[in-house]
Amino acid sequence: MITTINTDIVNTVSHLIQLAVAPVFLLAGVAGLLNVFTGRFTRIIDKVEKLEIYEEKQLKINKDHVTSKVSKARRSALTKRLKNINFAILFGTMTGVMVSLLIITMFLSSILEFKGSTVISILFIFAMISLLISLLLFLREILYTTSSIKEKKT
Repeated sequence: MITTINTDIVNTVSHLIQLAVAPVFLLAGVAGLLNVFTGRFTRIIDKVEKLEIYEEKQLKINKDHVTSKVSKARRSALTKRLKNINFAILFGTMTGVMVSLLIITMFLSSILEFKGSTVISILFIFAMISLLISLLLFLREILYTTSSIKEKKT
């Protein structure tokens, strides 16, 4: 037996999917940013490990080796960058979580027929604030990097 399709239900679901597309693109963009952030995070960790290996070799060569001021300053700068990019990753991840919750809330508000517009608005605002913070932290990381390169030249 063939039943007719309720066009109102199809239109509602279709409309929900259209509304969810924009946050899904935002989620994809955040994933791309997190990929960049973790790449920088990994590079900083590699530099810290190289510095530690260098210091260990110097200690093996000379038991009385004292870590130079330059090495200490370099390690301090790398640690500062590491903390900064770690926070950028944290806020980027929070953005992804909030956007995911936003999409879920959009669908649940339609399926369970409750007014979720306030929750959706709040989640979107907090997601944008979190994204802004992660981008500002990333900018700060870039500035740390360029300032340390400038210091090396002088």
